[in-house]
Amino acid sequence: MSSEILIVDDNADIRNIINELIIDAGYVTRVAANYNQALNEIDKKLPNVAIIDVKLDKGDKDGIELLTHIKDKNKDIPVIIISGHANIEMAIESLKNGAFEFIEKPFDQERLLNFVKRAVENYNLKKQNDDYESKLFSSYDLIGNSKNIININDQIKKISVTESRVFINGPSGSGKELIARKIHKNSPRNKNPFIILNGALLDSTKYELELFGEEKENGLISFGALEKANKGTLLIDHISEIPLDIQSKILRVLIDQKFKRINGTQDINVDVRLICSSNSDLKKEIINGNFREDLFHRINVFEINIIPLNERISDIPLLIKYFSKKISENYNISELEIDENNSYILNHNWKGNVRELRNLIERIAILQPNTKEKISNIIKESLKNDNYEDIMSENNLSVPLKEAREKFEKEYLTLQLKKFNGNISKTANFVGMERTALHRKLKGLGIKEFN
Repeated sequence: MSSEILIVDDNADIRNIINELIIDAGYVTRVAANYNQALNEIDKKLPNVAIIDVKLDKGDKDGIELLTHIKDKNKDIPVIIISGHANIEMAIESLKNGAFEFIEKPFDQERLLNFVKRAVENYNLKKQNDDYESKLFSSYDLIGNSKNIININDQIKKISVTESRVFINGPSGSGKELIARKIHKNSPRNKNPFIILNGALLDSTKYELELFGEEKENGLISFGALEKANKGTLLIDHISEIPLDIQSKILRVLIDQKFKRINGTQDINVDVRLICSSNSDLKKEIINGNFREDLFHRINVFEINIIPLNERISDIPLLIKYFSKKISENYNISELEIDENNSYILNHNWKGNVRELRNLIERIAILQPNTKEKISNIIKESLKNDNYEDIMSENNLSVPLKEAREKFEKEYLTLQLKKFNGNISKTANFVGMERTALHRKLKGLGIKEFN
């Protein structure tokens, strides 16, 4: 299917020249002669690439506003900005707002066409990667013969066909998103969107915007996660990180099934199945005053608890065999021969849980060792820095347990902070802690944070 290019220019001659040039190159085109036409075309159906003049009929920066509107809907769509009134400031502003390229009028037709070709290639590559990752993730199964995993798979079958809200609790990397995807995939909503909002990754000032969207000047609309997930499923991951004032607004949406966008006056009705997840104990967060009890009871209609990988060791050999087969197929190589009873693997603490194990096997696939010995060496090298004996010195064995534990934690967390260049979010994710908990732990151990 040919890529579709939207051309927006209020000059009919230039619009026609670009249109003929793009059609001759084998692409499908749509055109808009002014700001409102362009807005209608964008809202009707997003193009694969847009070519937009900066100055249209409403103001000097119409094109920048349209660029922002497109990026709010899909940040991966390349937008080429053209202008007959170009200056350095305008070029910088358009690129800061996410423009793929900036070109001045009069433009060289071959140069514009090269921009379009590169933009189409860029869009197609990102779409292929997204499709691949989505297919890969959704194709994974929840593997294990432990009582915990058997019970969860049974729960997924039972609750998928219902409309019940679900709360998934478990450590980072244990498979909470996979469980949520499986519920959506097996539900009557599976043809509709599955949207993820990660409470731990949002700027503290953007929770409301990301959830509810915004009505901007000149009729521009930024859609939030609730509208994007309409008729489908919304997963709010790390819901414990959502501020209390936003929690109350989420509660109101669950009660009323409607909300207003920021700066909006009209109620927006939504039909969304909500799934929430967290790796912290929400009951403790309620006691500490960090989470609303009434919201907890609303989201916790059905609770799924997944335990850490190091508490279900029997699942590890099955996961090794499963990921070895899956990842080998993805890389189109012979199936990896990994010893499922490798002592380094079985004795490892797996703070990153299943995600850490999967990453290890993918690392082996990328390196493509051709002997079992080389595979074993990669495993040993990858896991040795996290082994207790490599971090503890002999002197630590002559002190009381509490002191030894504190010393171990201090050395271990200092090492991880250095590994991630002081990035708290990445460190917390790797060690399996909430950011706030890690901050408290670092302070308690007297570890100085650094950037």
